[in-house]
Amino acid sequence: MVTTGERIERAALELFAEKGFAATGIREIAERAGISSGALYHYMGTKEDLLAQVMNRGNARMLYLAQAALDGADGAAERLARLVTVHVYVHAHAQLDALVIDNELRSLTGEARSRVMGLRDRYEVLWRDALSDGRAEGTFRFNELGIARLALLEMCTGVARWYSPRGPVDDRTLGTTFVDMAFGLLNACGPDDRRLTHADVAIPDPHVLATAIAPELAEVGETTGGWSAT
Repeated sequence: MVTTGERIERAALELFAEKGFAATGIREIAERAGISSGALYHYMGTKEDLLAQVMNRGNARMLYLAQAALDGADGAAERLARLVTVHVYVHAHAQLDALVIDNELRSLTGEARSRVMGLRDRYEVLWRDALSDGRAEGTFRFNELGIARLALLEMCTGVARWYSPRGPVDDRTLGTTFVDMAFGLLNACGPDDRRLTHADVAIPDPHVLATAIAPELAEVGETTGGWSAT
């Protein structure tokens, strides 16, 4: 059974994704959730409180799933491949969450913004370390670490704007395709100087992984956008 709080958060998520935070009114959120504006304040507080909750949960789940995917990874190339796969998977299956998380950080202030930034920074450190280690060991060949990290994240994040599960490409193929593109951008090569592809690394299926850690993900925060294992 869906609780009132879950209805409110879902309504806010949909409206923030459709219209943007600034253009969404409290009354609109209440109407979509099927409650009065007064009841909304009782359950959730301010509009910024709602945005902070959506963004905290989304970023925390992304970080947790990425950390789980990295468990047992062998080498920088495999770590990066798993990060790419998880990022693409989440942005393909939780498009509303992704659009809000990626576009509305500017709408948060004070402690709420700092908390979300802290989660985002911890996530991006995983990417930075994989790229830095890969370059140090000679697997990746690129110049600017910051540019490489931002370029890869932007490429993978864009999936939320155009991917459709009803299209010709399933999410597994989507993930391996993006791994190959990431390796290409980084000039990734093995010890024999052969170009690396997704077939050279072990990548767990992100849906299987999310299913396996579903209880832990539930503790991180109930999903509202569709990428949970259930």
